[in-house]
Amino acid sequence: MYLTCVVRRFAIALAVALSALAGAAIAEAVVAGPIRPDHRLTPGATFAGVTAADVCVSGWSAAHRNVTASKKRSVFARYHLTNVPRAYEVDHLISLELGGSNDVTNLWPEKYAGTWGARAKDKLENRLHALVCAGTITLATAQHEITTDWIASYKRRIG
Repeated sequence: MYLTCVVRRFAIALAVALSALAGAAIAEAVVAGPIRPDHRLTPGATFAGVTAADVCVSGWSAAHRNVTASKKRSVFARYHLTNVPRAYEVDHLISLELGGSNDVTNLWPEKYAGTWGARAKDKLENRLHALVCAGTITLATAQHEITTDWIASYKRRIG
């Protein structure tokens, strides 16, 4: 009886784990969409008058983050994509930490999968923010790099 109960619990746990792994693999396999945003749809937008002094204050990004579920749905509709769970993030082209706004013209459905997925862009955003706050580059330079070709900026700034 005890052994049957243990085996049953193990089987259930294994089934749940395999289901989660299969879901992630399927999500990666069916994900469409660009590795760079379509600049006609997402040219980038910033908060008016934002400065390096503003974005370098701890907590600035969190205080300004406001992307509603409705706005996220709008982003997917603009790109003619379906939101696949765990496959995308609705990303700010110009990140909040670089003064980017929550306007739909600054948002795009960024894939997690692949070399140039969301995690790579997050690394670049952190690097550019650090450089801006150290006074090594201007906020305008960081914003320009990330809007024109974030992958080229990544290769230049991170390697």
